[in-house]
Amino acid sequence: MKTGRGAIRMASNGRPVRPFIMPSTLSGRLGVWRYLILRRITQLTILLLFFGTAHWGWSVAGRPLLSGNLSSSRLLDLVPMADPFAVLQIFLTRHMLQPEVLIGAGIVLVFYALVGGRVWCAWVCPVNMVTDLAGWLRTRLGIRDMFHVNRDIRYSVLALTLVLSFLTGVAAFEWVSPISMFHRELIFGAGLGWTAVLGVFLFDLLVVKHGWCGHLCPLGAFYALVGRFAPVRVGFDAPTCTHCGECARVCPEPQVLNLRQAAEAGMIRSGECTNCGRCIPVCPEGTLQFDLRHRIGAADQSHESKPHQRRLA
Repeated sequence: MKTGRGAIRMASNGRPVRPFIMPSTLSGRLGVWRYLILRRITQLTILLLFFGTAHWGWSVAGRPLLSGNLSSSRLLDLVPMADPFAVLQIFLTRHMLQPEVLIGAGIVLVFYALVGGRVWCAWVCPVNMVTDLAGWLRTRLGIRDMFHVNRDIRYSVLALTLVLSFLTGVAAFEWVSPISMFHRELIFGAGLGWTAVLGVFLFDLLVVKHGWCGHLCPLGAFYALVGRFAPVRVGFDAPTCTHCGECARVCPEPQVLNLRQAAEAGMIRSGECTNCGRCIPVCPEGTLQFDLRHRIGAADQSHESKPHQRRLA
């Protein structure tokens, strides 16, 4: 390591530790924001499909394009979809479930089990846009947490939700979910959705950073369990990592970036990773890239016998 003024810190792999520098060109900035832009397009498109079907009668071959809401919907009036967490709560209330609802929950469950459960949180959930805004403002205003909240408390909330559903005969989280209320408000224009989401915004802004999504939401906890073994992962190219910390600074779930475990597995394997992609463009060494679990495993097995090759996104 060089010392003195203008010193360059060297990583254990012999590479200089470089900070992330935002590109000055528009194309460069768009490259950094590419996953954020894709996430917003996805979230807004899903909202627009629901809204357009409900208010403008959007259809294909006479079939409603996307009817219902995030809890229960139908695509082209043919493919049922249902929130598996909501269905699990209803099942515990001992109410009868129609076969179509069970099929819809199965379709959604399999999809998120394949792409990574908490992809729901970063790419679909409309409240994510609100909590991201709160997080951005906290950083700009330098607001600190009022107190510490353990991130594992969301699993306790998940368990409590299921117990209450069983004991009360009511789908407990569905009655108070700011996600469901906000989505119904946006699509149908009725309810307390804006009030609920304002509470989430203020909690995230003033009380705890990423407080709702990162600490309390039982739906996020449910999808973290669902996506634990999902094939789509953020690959980690250990030999190139200089431990600069840029990824942890932008990650809404920084505890998933255990780099020792990532080096052993060749990927970020925690189900709590939302696959939001924030860490990928800010890594100066290109260490983090989207990849498939089986490709990562195959690359790790051949690492000793072949020259190192960087994985592609």
